[in-house]
Amino acid sequence: MIKSLKIESNLSEIDKIRSFLKDVLGDYNLSEEAFYLIELALLEMCINIVRHAYPDAKGEISLKIWSQEGKVFFEIRDWGVPFNPRDAQEPDIHEMISKGKTGGLGILLARKLMDGFQYKREDNQNVLVMHKKIEEAGSSSI
Repeated sequence: MIKSLKIESNLSEIDKIRSFLKDVLGDYNLSEEAFYLIELALLEMCINIVRHAYPDAKGEISLKIWSQEGKVFFEIRDWGVPFNPRDAQEPDIHEMISKGKTGGLGILLARKLMDGFQYKREDNQNVLVMHKKIEEAGSSSI
């Protein structure tokens, strides 16, 4: 079964994503660590959308979650500026530290934390689908 949520592209809406994740992922008996990694990756991508997808207007973010074949999938859609996160260059962490720069790590984190990370532009929408292998609490790995 697919669960879905639509929010306004606004930082004040991010807590709705957290609550939605807790409700939906609670059915999977994930380890605390697995839940945290999924939450971090998903929130980083949604915050990027809030900050960059709609520079001149308000917009929406649509989130769908479902599972199949031992994986849980997360589809994030927005109708904002076309942006393929797979094309984003990996930040130079040493340069960021030496120059005191902030930002730029969200995409890297999401790509490293999830087991799958795919993007497409469809019907004037950015569509990002990430997945994580389902590892239940008590398993030896995430």
